[in-house]
Amino acid sequence: MVLSLEAAWRLGLAIAFCVAILMSVCARAPRQSVPGAELRRLVYCALLLYLVGGLASVSHHHLLAGFVYGAGIIVSALAAWLSRGRDQEDPPDDDDPGDDPPPPEPDGLPRLDWAAFEREFRAYARRQPGREPSPR
Repeated sequence: MVLSLEAAWRLGLAIAFCVAILMSVCARAPRQSVPGAELRRLVYCALLLYLVGGLASVSHHHLLAGFVYGAGIIVSALAAWLSRGRDQEDPPDDDDPGDDPPPPEPDGLPRLDWAAFEREFRAYARRQPGREPSPR
């Protein structure tokens, strides 16, 4: 089986687009989230690229349409990846082991070491930039 140069080019491009899409889903999420306005701009740009690609297809400029569609796919994949960023205020994932309740004491009520909690909380508050713990 022999592939023509055009078929090989199209196959390679399709594989590259699939890799870009998979990377946008599977790659490590960005450390900080991107503002929603910037994500909307990326999505609008991708939609505009798809529209221009459609117009190029209708006017029989197939090579240009392919490149513009490809750019739209890459921009969409980038927007998908950037949308996965997390803020510090976001709740933790459900598989966080800290979500499990503490084991109950023999009387059925969980025991909490308030002194240790206070020490850990104050240490955490000191590590946060620009925030001072309460003097109490």
